[in-house]
Amino acid sequence: MFHDDALNASSGQLSDRTSTRIRTCVATRERKPDRELLRVVESPEFPGVILPDPKRRMPGRGAWLTPSIDALDLAEQRRAFGRALRVSTTVDAGHVRTYLAENAGPDFCKED
Repeated sequence: MFHDDALNASSGQLSDRTSTRIRTCVATRERKPDRELLRVVESPEFPGVILPDPKRRMPGRGAWLTPSIDALDLAEQRRAFGRALRVSTTVDAGHVRTYLAENAGPDFCKED
């Protein structure tokens, strides 16, 4: 899928060969460029364990998440990871929560 800005309005041709991959967040259902989302995958060794994949290189089916604790909470509440990753066991997203807490700064974590 090509970004709308890549189209030349007068001719309808692509102005350059760059593309922006649009993905949907499993929690918020918002469509965003993939560079604004965090890819998560199921661990190949431990079924049901969800791992962050910031480099987007891990094997397996991936799901995309808005990188915030609120979005993670919403995804867990909606059981979105199980559906998106086709996991039939209980999902453990603790590694994703830790990653978001460590990489988001002190004001990023939601306090109860």
